[in-house]
Amino acid sequence: MAYQDIHFELQDGVAVITLHRPEHKNAFSGRMGVDLGRAYTACDQDDDVRAVVLTGAGDVFCAGADLAPGGQTFEKRDEPEFSAAGVEPPAFSIRKPVIAAVNGHAVGIGLTLAMQCDVRLFAHEGKYGFLHVRRGVIPDAYSHWTVPRAIGFARTLDLFLTGRTFRGEEAERLGIASRALPAAEVLPAALEMARDIAVNTAPLSVALCKRLLWEGEALSRDEIGRRETALHHVVMGREDALEGVLAFLERRAPRWSLRVPADWPEG
Repeated sequence: MAYQDIHFELQDGVAVITLHRPEHKNAFSGRMGVDLGRAYTACDQDDDVRAVVLTGAGDVFCAGADLAPGGQTFEKRDEPEFSAAGVEPPAFSIRKPVIAAVNGHAVGIGLTLAMQCDVRLFAHEGKYGFLHVRRGVIPDAYSHWTVPRAIGFARTLDLFLTGRTFRGEEAERLGIASRALPAAEVLPAALEMARDIAVNTAPLSVALCKRLLWEGEALSRDEIGRRETALHHVVMGREDALEGVLAFLERRAPRWSLRVPADWPEG
């Protein structure tokens, strides 16, 4: 596919999506949102994609909304297709693990997009914040759902209602970051994780686990138990359940057979 505001590369099962408006500090644009959604959809549908890494060009992840239009940046939008989601589908909806390699500053929608990812590696040196209330709007991209899930209600109130900024070390303490690293190590660490997933984890198992985790917050204990049991019936007794054990016992890399979406269960 041809993209304008992102770069896309696929190698050895790992798709790297780079937010690419370096002359604007990768500020989010409508075109970027469209491109990112198309790239996520392509990754979801491609059996060759085992894991996704989302990062930013240069030394910034995403400087938030593009403020170049000035007072018209957040002008009223009445068209039916407008959504505060920013990207469709969001990272949590696709069936491949998405790792955010937040290599530098991420504020506003730059940070809320990262919060849609499954794993988030942040640079120590970066500046981060949900600045929306300081710009006269509110946090977006499903962040009123993703952020409390990650860090809890009280901490979310602190960050959302003040719009304050913080650095990588605090992001890790809060749970915004899965891990904080020196900036130069963020992308290499994300790629190492993605490559490990691509080789050593069963694609269908990972996809089913991700889906259950993201949907599980709204389910009761008993509902989770029933879904876990139903999904065990999907994978047990099949090729990958055999291969995972044999590869471990024979001390070799596994050769997975089941694929996403080819073997995705109906319903």
